[in-house]
Formats: sequence, structure tokens, C-alpha cells
Amino acid sequence: MQRRTFIAHTLPALAGAAGVAAAWADEGVAVIGNLPARALDAETLKRIYTGRTIELEGLLLRPVNLPYGHPLRRRFLSAVLQQQEDDYLAYWTVRRYIGKGAPPRELAGTAEVLAHVRNTPGAIGYVEASQLTPDLNVLLRR
Repeated sequence: MQRRTFIAHTLPALAGAAGVAAAWADEGVAVIGNLPARALDAETLKRIYTGRTIELEGLLLRPVNLPYGHPLRRRFLSAVLQQQEDDYLAYWTVRRYIGKGAPPRELAGTAEVLAHVRNTPGAIGYVEASQLTPDLNVLLRR
């Protein structure tokens, strides 16, 4: 009798946990921008986030990052730039040392990224796909 009760209560709980995990995995990263372009490919975004492209259609680009160690930053770097966080940091350390620019500005969280992108022409950032609203220009979704 006890075994049936355990199974009856445990299976629905496990199914619910699996559903939550599946929803999290499907959420994804959305790159947003205050740009005339309606979409950008991953290679163009990589050039922007590595300082190799600083202007698009005559507009100065202003990419922003989340802080080092932020889980969404790690997912963005992996999914869009195909880089690990330490490699990205090392890249910018060398680039800054040789006088080839500075890394994208870091903002504290996704609320700041959303506000910055909405209010700054040329701004590019990334948020959780679940945070998208109709007023945002989605450049890439991964």
C-alpha cells in the first residue's frame, strides 16, 4: 500500500520537474538592437562583439554585455560567439593592451540592457527570449 502511494505522488512531481527543465532549455537567448537592420547573422554579431565592426549603415554601434560570470552572458558567448568566457576576456585584454579598443560596456542585468537598447540608437544587447516584447527589434534568436 505504501509503495503505491509513493509512486502515485512521485511520478507527477517528476513529470512536472521535467516540464520545467524542458521549458528552461527552450527559452534561449535573444539579441536585440536599436538599429535600422531587422536581423543580423551570428558572424556579424561576432564582429561587433569583438570590436571588428563598429558601425552599421552609418550608425555607431554600442554593444553591451552582462557582467562576467552571469549565466546569460555565458550562454550568449557560447551560442552566438562560440567562445568561452575566459577566452573572450583574454581576447579583450590583449586588444586593449595593444590599443585596439575596449570591450563592450557591462550592465548589471537584463532590465538595464532592455532600457539601454530601447533608449540608445545603435545599442545592441541580449536578454532571455522570455523577456521579449513586441516593441523590441530582435536581431538574432538562439
